[in-house]
Amino acid sequence: MSQARRAGVAMEAMGAREEEEEEEEEEEEEEWLLQSLRLYEDLHAFELQAPTRLIEWARGNRVCVAGYGQSGGNEILQLLPPPTLQVKETQGLCPERDFKVECGGFSNRPVYSLKYVPDTSLLVTSGPPDSSLQVWQVSAEDSDVIKPVGAIPTVNGTGQPWAKIATVSARAPWVLHGSRLNSVQITEVESRKNVYMAASSNSEELSGLAFLDGNTLLLCCAKGQLCLADVRQPQSPLEAVSVPSAPCGERWCMGVGRGPQGSDSSSQPVACLSSGGHLTLTDLRKTSESLASAKCRVPSPRSDAEFLCVSWAPALEGCLAISGFDGTVHVYDTQSWDSSGREAEPIFVHRGHAFGGSDSSGGPPLVTVHTWHPQKPRTLLSAASDGSLHVWDWVQSCGKCG
Repeated sequence: MSQARRAGVAMEAMGAREEEEEEEEEEEEEEWLLQSLRLYEDLHAFELQAPTRLIEWARGNRVCVAGYGQSGGNEILQLLPPPTLQVKETQGLCPERDFKVECGGFSNRPVYSLKYVPDTSLLVTSGPPDSSLQVWQVSAEDSDVIKPVGAIPTVNGTGQPWAKIATVSARAPWVLHGSRLNSVQITEVESRKNVYMAASSNSEELSGLAFLDGNTLLLCCAKGQLCLADVRQPQSPLEAVSVPSAPCGERWCMGVGRGPQGSDSSSQPVACLSSGGHLTLTDLRKTSESLASAKCRVPSPRSDAEFLCVSWAPALEGCLAISGFDGTVHVYDTQSWDSSGREAEPIFVHRGHAFGGSDSSGGPPLVTVHTWHPQKPRTLLSAASDGSLHVWDWVQSCGKCG
């Protein structure tokens, strides 16, 4: 057989394989669509102009999203959810089933994080190329503009990665921000006054931070250490404690839940998720020991695990969700977990994004973020790298966590 003939046969075989794979994908998608009729109470799919890596609840159950493209001109949008998301009980047929853009603005840098400042009309954002923050004003009801009103620099922030942020309005509107353990600070948003600077010489990269209350901070390092800090003791050196049994070489993120009503901040549940799919539940009173741990059945994440996300359900005790590994969101009931670290089965897997179109890199969509609805127990919002935004509520079929 001639070389040209052999090449032609190889191309035909390759083409046949591609057709078979496409047919298999179409069959999987059709099967999922049929299954979705019994799996979901509600399932809505929306398309954003550009993908987002954040979904932030703002005043009046509004939802904020923002683009993260490197070319500039990234939209920041405040969306008004459809009526089905604004009520606690199902109210039958709703003629309006889409998000409405209530107001918007443009950022000349990628928006990697956005936080609503409680009790104000302000938003704070962060993103490359440095660790500074941008402050935005959501205009009054008679205007549809989100306008920039200032910036907050980070002390010793030159050459630092983008800052992780959290907000609170205990004494005044504060933003907690930093990209490394030795650059953590709190700034009063309106006056731009620095009110706290962490005492640390440790330059470990941060993957997340949170206010546990008006005085207590929790910081999570990308290598898996947790660190508690007290705003009232700025001179106390920060001590980072490794997540128990944390495998080396994996990237970690954290999710902080709500404790029982009336309890103190130390009773808030903390989940740490690694890029290898390890989940550890921690008691803040003794961070060196784990309450429970499990291994999730997930593929190795793409994109340097930059979209890893774990979050606790605000209205379902012991329930959490994880994403950032592929085009799915996994939901787990942790109430029966122990410290064995054995593989855990999810109680629900949302696969809807996996059947979307290709993202900008030409690959399959990757879930970039998810968040729970503040009041509706089993309702989540999730977004993916193809610009899809899904709202879904799975059918109640899993005991206490359903």
